[in-house]
Amino acid sequence: MKIECVFILSVSSDIGQALALEYLNDGCEVIGTYRNRESVVDLEKRPGMQLLYCDIASVESIRSMIIDYGSLSKPWGVFISSVGTLEPIGPFFSQDFDSWEQSVTVNSIAQLRVLRELYAFRQRGRISHAVFFAGGGINNPFTNYSAYTASKVFLVKMCELLDDENQDLNVFIVGPGFRPTKIHNQTINNPYGAGDNLERTFGFLRSERPQTSFRDIYHCINWCIAQGKSVAGGRNFSVVRDHWLEDAQLVEQLQRDRNKFKLRRFRNEER
Repeated sequence: MKIECVFILSVSSDIGQALALEYLNDGCEVIGTYRNRESVVDLEKRPGMQLLYCDIASVESIRSMIIDYGSLSKPWGVFISSVGTLEPIGPFFSQDFDSWEQSVTVNSIAQLRVLRELYAFRQRGRISHAVFFAGGGINNPFTNYSAYTASKVFLVKMCELLDDENQDLNVFIVGPGFRPTKIHNQTINNPYGAGDNLERTFGFLRSERPQTSFRDIYHCINWCIAQGKSVAGGRNFSVVRDHWLEDAQLVEQLQRDRNKFKLRRFRNEER
């Protein structure tokens, strides 16, 4: 599997930066966006790394970044979106709705805007790959995090739709599991809004159990890319729970069952 150019939306995030380093070490060119220059000073020194400013909350900033990307003349083979914010945190009816709406935009719609605008700059003549990240609340209520959770569900379904509509795109979403990244500071800084999730977050942070490594996330993404559209396309994978590396029968199961790892009503066909 040869990947020549990887685009990472929000390479300044902890996951985005870790993935960028992995792909650079593998000899790929990486183009990544940032909002805070200080967070990418180490990356910009790396050969093969290109950095573009983008405030994903601003449509004008996205448009400007797309123009900058076009001037590079580097077709991408892999698109990875590592954007995410947990805020606003708290019950839905206690939130300022403008802030709630902005969170949904940042966590889903703006990411899709970037993919839509970058679609013209994909590699031609072979399948390209688009990767998003899932999060808490896909399989159960993620109380007090409604904007974040609704956005992730939206992305899960959009991956299926985009994969079905575009034969030259392998679009999938990956649940990375818990990592002690800076996004969890938003929960810690809002103990009243977070409710029970505050103690759960502290429990994860204090735990001595092995946590999902960035390299595991990287390998899962590359496994989905290597398996291709017929296996990974339109699906929601869990880095931790799906045994994608150990289960020799998983590929056959996914090829046989078009509903597996997709957004469906639970036990819909039972009588």
